[in-house]
Amino acid sequence: MNAVNGVLTWVCALGGIAAFGYRLPDLLRRKHDVALWALCVYFLCSGISFLVDLDALRVHISNLFGLPNITSLIVQVAVVVLTAAQQVVLVYWSSPPEEARSRARRRVLFFGAALCVLIVASLAVSPVASAKTATSTILLSIQDARYALYMSFYLVICGIGQFETVRLSLRFTKMANRQWLKVGMRTVTVGASLILVYCVTRSIQIAGTQLHFDASALDPIQWSCGTVGALLQITGWTIPSWGIHLTRAGGWLRSYRSYLRLRPLWWALCQASPDIALDPPRSWARDLIPPRDPHYSLYRRVIEIRDGQLMLRTSLSLADFSRVARSLGLPEDPTSPLGEALQVRAVLNRPADERDEEADAAEIPARPPYDDFRDEVEWLTQVASAFTALTQDRAVRAPDRIPS
Repeated sequence: MNAVNGVLTWVCALGGIAAFGYRLPDLLRRKHDVALWALCVYFLCSGISFLVDLDALRVHISNLFGLPNITSLIVQVAVVVLTAAQQVVLVYWSSPPEEARSRARRRVLFFGAALCVLIVASLAVSPVASAKTATSTILLSIQDARYALYMSFYLVICGIGQFETVRLSLRFTKMANRQWLKVGMRTVTVGASLILVYCVTRSIQIAGTQLHFDASALDPIQWSCGTVGALLQITGWTIPSWGIHLTRAGGWLRSYRSYLRLRPLWWALCQASPDIALDPPRSWARDLIPPRDPHYSLYRRVIEIRDGQLMLRTSLSLADFSRVARSLGLPEDPTSPLGEALQVRAVLNRPADERDEEADAAEIPARPPYDDFRDEVEWLTQVASAFTALTQDRAVRAPDRIPS
């Protein structure tokens, strides 16, 4: 368990510092954005609170300041500051501009006063100086009644801050109009809830120590909740920044996948009517190379397929279509994906000189294009799959329609 907590502590420390560095360029450009200032303060203090408490560094930091276990106070100060910073961010995000300033000021004054009391109390009541790890320092120190009271006060401050974080995050989640912002706020809410569990279990442990009953069974719970909760909060505050890149990457992959799935139908139409292609068809191996802009390439492929279908429709009558469908034992529905694929296949099976002959194509009902481009792509993907099945002499029934 100690090894897992050690890894999580390193992740939280590096994550907080990395998040601060990531948002720092934005801060330099938007120097008057109070919420961004508060968010950067949160990231920096979060990273520091875990970094200085690492067993590999805490002894050296204490020696540098000449004060045993000064890292305990640094951690507690950083936690109070980051808790206040969270409040400022959420107040500015969830309140009207004219109200946000006064509400944020009240919270800063409250946590500032609590921080002053905490620092003064820490000078009077110090943790034990003999412990070499952060865990043993707390466990030994809370045996002293004065330090136990000091820690209880610290936990009350943290608990109030995290409770407000949960309340404001839930409120802002309902107001947020962006998907990744909602996801981020929900993650922050879960993280704050876990830190509340940490505060409760640590308080029970303090009470148990003073009342002489063993609460050591809660130790894995409190450390896990505190560390995982902090990691979730760091992640939640950064999700709105990088989540949109995941959405774009997913859109890129979907477009590229559809681009490839439409290729058999598009290739056959290009062979019959080369003029429909803006760019000459490439070999299958070269077509596997992702285009520079798959969204644009997919759009062009859909347009060119529709152009090719319109050109071939002039060579097929409804009677011809019905005759071919009956010969293959397929439904005589020209407006289904299988019906569209069968029309293309029927014309392409003719000799090239017969394709130019005009037929009464007006009898064949045509499905109007979808208004939503994604629906159009999905439909043509089904047409392409049916076309491939027909080409391979596998008559596979495609759905009659796709959902809107």
